[in-house]
Amino acid sequence: MAKSKGGVTVAKVWELCEPIVDSLGLRLWDVRYVKEGAAWYLRVFIDKDGGVDINDCEAVSRAINDPLDELDPIENAYCLEVCSPGIERELVRDEHFLQFVGADIMVKLLRPLEGVGRELDGKLKAYDNGEITLIDHAGENELTFHKKEAAWVKLDDFDI
Repeated sequence: MAKSKGGVTVAKVWELCEPIVDSLGLRLWDVRYVKEGAAWYLRVFIDKDGGVDINDCEAVSRAINDPLDELDPIENAYCLEVCSPGIERELVRDEHFLQFVGADIMVKLLRPLEGVGRELDGKLKAYDNGEITLIDHAGENELTFHKKEAAWVKLDDFDI
């Protein structure tokens, strides 16, 4: 299956930004290219132990601005935002799930599961090749589903 235009853009931006972000002592968490209303946004999410602050975001923004202009991966006008993934950060990439096995998560499924509904919470018990295993807080019920079945998966009360 061919990648979407947005997917190709994200991949190019990721490849450009990752070494720059690393050189600043930060981690690249995610890159998103999204349309909201009439405007396009290129969002670069960064992270570090202890969390990021406005100075980290500004440093990355300054460091990637000219290389992004030179690469020119986006045809139309867009707004560049460099930000933190936040306390209730969304788990997107395989490494996110693997990093947070054992953490409390919240899940919103695309379609309700019979007897369970669309909104779940519990501990991320395991992650394997896109399969998420969630165990309820009482440790009694376990549910496994593919991450493609979820609208989003977020950390619940992540302590930076």
